[in-house]
Amino acid sequence: MPTIYGSPEEAVAEVPNGASVAVSGFGLDHRFPSSLIRALRDTDAKNLTLVCNSLGSDSSLRAVALIESRQVSKLIACFSARPGSRSLAEDLIDAGEMTLELVPQGTLVERLRAGGSGIAGFFTRTGAGTLIADGKETRYFDGEPYIFERALRVDYALIRAYQADTLGNLKFRGASANFNPAFAKAATFAIAEVDEIVEPGTFDPAEIGLPGIFVSGLVKTTVTPGMESVPPPRKPDVTRRRNYDRYGEGLSRLETAQLATDLIPDGSYVNLGVGLPLLIARCIEGRDLMLHAENGLLGHAGPVTGDARDPDYYNAGGQFVGLRHGASVFDSVTSFEMARSARLVVVLGAYQVDADGHFANWTNPSMTGGGIGGAMDLASGAGRLVVVMEHCDKNMRPKLIPRCTFPLTTSRPVDLVVTDLGAFRRVGERYLLERIARPFSVDDLRQLSGFDFDVSRELTAVGVDRVRS
Repeated sequence: MPTIYGSPEEAVAEVPNGASVAVSGFGLDHRFPSSLIRALRDTDAKNLTLVCNSLGSDSSLRAVALIESRQVSKLIACFSARPGSRSLAEDLIDAGEMTLELVPQGTLVERLRAGGSGIAGFFTRTGAGTLIADGKETRYFDGEPYIFERALRVDYALIRAYQADTLGNLKFRGASANFNPAFAKAATFAIAEVDEIVEPGTFDPAEIGLPGIFVSGLVKTTVTPGMESVPPPRKPDVTRRRNYDRYGEGLSRLETAQLATDLIPDGSYVNLGVGLPLLIARCIEGRDLMLHAENGLLGHAGPVTGDARDPDYYNAGGQFVGLRHGASVFDSVTSFEMARSARLVVVLGAYQVDADGHFANWTNPSMTGGGIGGAMDLASGAGRLVVVMEHCDKNMRPKLIPRCTFPLTTSRPVDLVVTDLGAFRRVGERYLLERIARPFSVDDLRQLSGFDFDVSRELTAVGVDRVRS
């Protein structure tokens, strides 16, 4: 039976130097085991191996607090860096004060699930043909390369739940289960931080999200960030257009997202990456499309604000979202079962797409490590893979290039590339231009692209006519 602790400090008091600690949570600060994180930060435990999805911003509510207190000697995570900003974790890795093992999100949760299940490891297509495969065994099944990933166990897991009974049975609310069940199962000692502890029999057995056999300790939360602690979402400039000098202006960000949406078949289940792809959620009204999020949500709608926000319904980009009829919630293990089983249309952003259909979107030369997130699992397992991006970078360099110079996200080809200048479908070994933005010509796109492409006999112009610069 679990120990019920009087305080978070008491719950983590025996975590020793050198322990491995998994810290659950996904996305928004208010659903992390923040009381336990703060308590562990204030102990003398050093040389910890920290396992987490991401570190978060400079906040004592997230795992980054343990980095800031210099308690971590090894980081196993899906994100070590974000584009556009330098993190303390990157500095410590570069200085040799902390080592890094970067893991795709679905692989991380599956390694923990396997560790808790007594399974030594598994073969996966995720990461095959990329830097993640370096040093790992590769085997071919049905002609496809798979890499071997070892199971992962940890000494402690700090997890978060809505309610618990005194037997340790946990109840999660909304889409807040995410990594919590897998992290708990992989731990020798799992401590659950909860809002309320009730007597056995209070829950309907079907409501229990994690049986108490996996939970060693319970503690009531002492850090309860509410909705007021969640910063308002940055309002995207959906009308922004890139000026391509003498060629003219491309489609706006929202028009680009609409073009991509128009090319997704009705009846599809669709996962949206961060950035431009997330704007597709604003374009699905009246369409038979179900949106999927890696944190464990299927059937969400577009972003909501104000009183319409529910603290436990948010997408993988950290946006509070509405729900469509028929929506369902689950943990991240189930979410990535969907992702790897060719059931999803996956829409991701990218730094580069090359003539062979490879693409790169998780790191660039300015970053130490990178931010893989769920991209590798989603891309390698997609039923259809779509990239949505601007046609050129801010320095007017083509993002469609002969060969990717940044590390690859997957070795499988991108099926459809949508940019603010047009849409290119993979047909055989080449891309076929099917849509073109006004006022651009095919010759303009050839000049602005780093590889050649074919042109559809049914090429369609999209957008409104605009005067060239």
